Amino acid sequence: MSPPRPSTAQRLAAAAVHAYTALGSVLALLMVHLSYAGEVTAVLWLFLVAMVVDGTDGFLARRFRVKEALPGFDGALLDNIVDFITYAFAPMVLLWSAGYLPDGWLGGVVAAVPVLASCVQFCRTDAKTEDHFFLGFPSYWNVAAFYLVVLDASTPVVTAVLLVLAVLVFVPVRYVYPSRTATAWRLTMALTTGWLVLYAVILARSPSPEPWLVALSLAYVVYYTGLSLHLTLSRRPALTGRR
Repeated sequence: MSPPRPSTAQRLAAAAVHAYTALGSVLALLMVHLSYAGEVTAVLWLFLVAMVVDGTDGFLARRFRVKEALPGFDGALLDNIVDFITYAFAPMVLLWSAGYLPDGWLGGVVAAVPVLASCVQFCRTDAKTEDHFFLGFPSYWNVAAFYLVVLDASTPVVTAVLLVLAVLVFVPVRYVYPSRTATAWRLTMALTTGWLVLYAVILARSPSPEPWLVALSLAYVVYYTGLSLHLTLSRRPALTGRR
């Protein structure tokens, strides 16, 4: 017996969810345009909007069962496309156009390294594990760009950070997927929400946010990294035992 066909209302709801995800492509277009217009703070605000969209569209997709309602549309592919241009491509455009990268062709090379690393990551079938972790640094280049701009990092520091993170894309650390990793889910989601609020407050206080606000927001980054490393290391013996 075949499953019942989705109703028109279900298909429209699913289409609306996909349209919501696709909004990220428009945000990316604005990010690039405003980067070359010198509107750095505006681009950072758009990063925040993109993160909110990305953090909520998955909940909506599961709530409205978009795979069942529109089986011919690949929402996961759409999500990857949008994430790549908002999380990887646009942040490199911002840092390059705003003068945070080396002058001349070297700046283009430095910007290209994270973009190429993210191309590989977004095409890997194991980039998201079955138990909902990211394998390798999860291309949070927008977050890196946010802190590099807020802290007004020097060109050598920016270059070093980007190259180190590009290497970490290929190091098999299991990074927490905030909205889906089961371990400490409630705490992680609460802290993630708090971090997004702090991000907005820091931007509202720019160009001179209070150092304690930035430090408090960085505490979340420490928590996220620490939890990811802990869960990776605690799982290693189990993996070894299966060989």
